[in-house]
Amino acid sequence: MMLKNKNDILLNKMKVIPFKNNENLCVVGPVNLPITQGDFQTTFQWYTWLNLDKKYATKEQILQAIVNEDLASKQQSSVLIYGDFENADDAIIRMHSICHTGDIFGSKRCDCGYQLHESMKMIVDHGCGAIFYLANHEGRGIGLFSKSLAYILQEEGYDTVEANNALGFADDTRNYEEAISILEALRSKPVKLITNNPLKLRALKEHGLLAHEHIPLWGGLTETNRHYLETKVRKSGHITEKQLIV
Repeated sequence: MMLKNKNDILLNKMKVIPFKNNENLCVVGPVNLPITQGDFQTTFQWYTWLNLDKKYATKEQILQAIVNEDLASKQQSSVLIYGDFENADDAIIRMHSICHTGDIFGSKRCDCGYQLHESMKMIVDHGCGAIFYLANHEGRGIGLFSKSLAYILQEEGYDTVEANNALGFADDTRNYEEAISILEALRSKPVKLITNNPLKLRALKEHGLLAHEHIPLWGGLTETNRHYLETKVRKSGHITEKQLIV
């Protein structure tokens, strides 16, 4: 079988988005991604994006550059879309920070794995939405190696905020600007956010992308993560019930 030229296949699946300073974002997709988690089965449309220097201004230049960018040692984020995300009047989204321990290993030191999988089900039940899986957000922005050090401190009595602070980090250093730029490229209408985190609500509200209500997501409580969840409410201001954004 004669294969099509790679550019003919790939270029119409790529979009270059001006970002800031000397950076461009290149978003790629959609790709059909069948998902199975226990009894839950569906197909999402998968996108991923890459932050590149603006010297890579065209899609052709990006395709030529990736072989030298050592992408395997860096992290790229993803978007999983369900339904007519661009045009539907009512869409729900989750800005989910990567958590190797919770999402991949199934750790019960946090509720991240529960929130990821539950939000996927919520979006499918709703009929339209997206999950932004943010790859540079590990440990609320401190990275996986630093997170392991924070966990050691937590085993000696520090709470999750105290541990980050003791390592010299702020409680939460995450930034949502890239994800918001991708959201704006995929959809212009407001969205409803699945979250308990007021910082995420504020970030979307400042860009005029937020519907008037958010959707809280509490669950997955165990004895091993109870203190962690209580700390998020007590020290990080996480919202414990559905509220209007004012």
